[in-house]
Amino acid sequence: MANTQSMCTSFMSDLLVGGQQLGAVTLVSRTSLTAPTTDTVKAALYLASATINASTTVYTVTGEVSGTGYVAGGVTVTNATAPTSTNSSATAGVAYWTPSASITYTTVTLTTAFDAVLLYNSTQNNKAISVHTFGSQTITAGTFTLTMPSNTTSTALIRLATT
Repeated sequence: MANTQSMCTSFMSDLLVGGQQLGAVTLVSRTSLTAPTTDTVKAALYLASATINASTTVYTVTGEVSGTGYVAGGVTVTNATAPTSTNSSATAGVAYWTPSASITYTTVTLTTAFDAVLLYNSTQNNKAISVHTFGSQTITAGTFTLTMPSNTTSTALIRLATT
């Protein structure tokens, strides 16, 4: 068993049918064409012995960390950055999104090794977005922070590209 970093394939399908909305935009919304809303994204931590990957379709407690100060389901992601897209040529472009702040778990004790975070959409029935891995960690009565990359075409946390 191992966690594997990837965009969840179900998320890609959801994007094509408008099933998830990571930012309020004026183009289209599931709830209203004139008053779009932003879905709530959450981040749950997973044990190094778990198996979450591209085939993960929804948030699950199976393999999720547990410990003092950690709440099942993780934390809410600060999502004030609207997804952006740009064309680099007539045939290539990139759409990208990064949470607008670091993801922080405060005053937690997690003594079993963990190495992955699952981003998921709690507004849309806990649908999976992406899995991100990092070196195996434990923490005792401390703060664990995942620093987000810059929101650019080459470094954003989630990027969709054509060539």
